[in-house]
Amino acid sequence: MCEERLQKFIASCGIASRRKAEEMILNGEVKVNNITVDTLGIKINPDKDIITVNNKTIIKKTNYIYIKLYKPVGYVTTVKDQFERKTVLDLVDIKERIYPIGRLDYNTSGLLLLTNDGDLANKLMHPKYNIYKTYVADIEGAISKESINKLKIGVRIEDYKTSPAKVRIIKTEEDFKSKVEISIYEGKNRQVRKMFESVGHKVKHLKRISFGQIDLDNLKPGQWCYLNNSEINFLKYQEDYNG
Repeated sequence: MCEERLQKFIASCGIASRRKAEEMILNGEVKVNNITVDTLGIKINPDKDIITVNNKTIIKKTNYIYIKLYKPVGYVTTVKDQFERKTVLDLVDIKERIYPIGRLDYNTSGLLLLTNDGDLANKLMHPKYNIYKTYVADIEGAISKESINKLKIGVRIEDYKTSPAKVRIIKTEEDFKSKVEISIYEGKNRQVRKMFESVGHKVKHLKRISFGQIDLDNLKPGQWCYLNNSEINFLKYQEDYNG
């Protein structure tokens, strides 16, 4: 087997995401052949080298798990929370160690994917795949066609302009509130909320209903299930789906 970067190997073993693996290395939690490694860029040979994380030997996984969860409001999208709030992993009762692909903020509900396939999780977060995530937002006030067009083209948030979005009005209740569907392929912190705020509308409720071709199906808040083969293939073969 060819050499590969240490953080990539750790992620492929299902220990943590690649970014978290980098933190573990820098914190001195990782050893290669019983020698502590605390710098990035090290390459290892998985067939010969012995890798330990927190003094436990790790091996690459061959059986991966892919799960979709209907995240309720009031849960954080992380493995462990420093403030001891409930995390999405509290909802998934399995013995294998998994972690989320991307994030949903504390007050946002809806579709969240989880896996122990670190390589795939890292790949799916790469901007080149442009995977659209679709949300339904309940916002204050009646949104205008002009504002919808601004969201479609891209709006300026803080120090960046958002990429073009797909947006449609589901319904408007006089001047009180609107329900809007919006699809984006970026994933910046609280992006959808900030996009609507930029055109003068506060988001009251936000739910993600799909990740590319994967949707919530019949899941209810707090429920989860394993992805089917079609959904897994969609995640694994993005090059085919994106031409």
